[in-house]
Amino acid sequence: MTSHLIAHSRALEAHDDQKKVFDMSDEELALRVSKDAAAFGVLMERYEGKLMSYIQRKSNVTRESAEDLLQESFLNAFRNINNFDARLSFSSWIYRIVHNQTISGWRKSSVRPEGHTVPVDDEFMARFQADGDIALDLDKEILGDHVQEVIIRMDEKYRNALILRYMEDKSYDEISDILRKPPGTVATYISRAKKQFKKLAQQHMQNLSTDI
Repeated sequence: MTSHLIAHSRALEAHDDQKKVFDMSDEELALRVSKDAAAFGVLMERYEGKLMSYIQRKSNVTRESAEDLLQESFLNAFRNINNFDARLSFSSWIYRIVHNQTISGWRKSSVRPEGHTVPVDDEFMARFQADGDIALDLDKEILGDHVQEVIIRMDEKYRNALILRYMEDKSYDEISDILRKPPGTVATYISRAKKQFKKLAQQHMQNLSTDI
């Protein structure tokens, strides 16, 4: 279904009277889906890349497993598109669906996946340290290659908050919508996530030094 919708959305671009579809906002497209399913294909094209990275960062699964989770998430979103409130952010809505789908898949797995990392945004560390006063007295170049290994060891609620804030560059309000937590709770999670990340990063770097 999802590949068909993407193909259909690309076909729309060939028609002058449909080009306006590609200029619509996410929210406008979501409202259009009930009349024109291909509009959902446009949304999928806009989000599939960033959501794939998000799934892998959250769960450390293989690309194939991430694709399966994304497919299920898109199907879930398509089935429930009529529940989307256009007064809110479509981005937060689809991220919440992917977030829940990934957690569900993670908890059902009897074996925790390892080693299927995705590149970490070069701006991650800059955003991380700029948002507060926690300094990382570590070799950032070396740590950059091991960020995913550190993050996957974090408590789930802190890992979720940290990824959304510093890797997905979501605002506190957006994170509140995605996690369904009050803004104050989000702020607490992020503060504790930074401290836990620092502690685990220090331990990880010490272990690397010992192994050399």
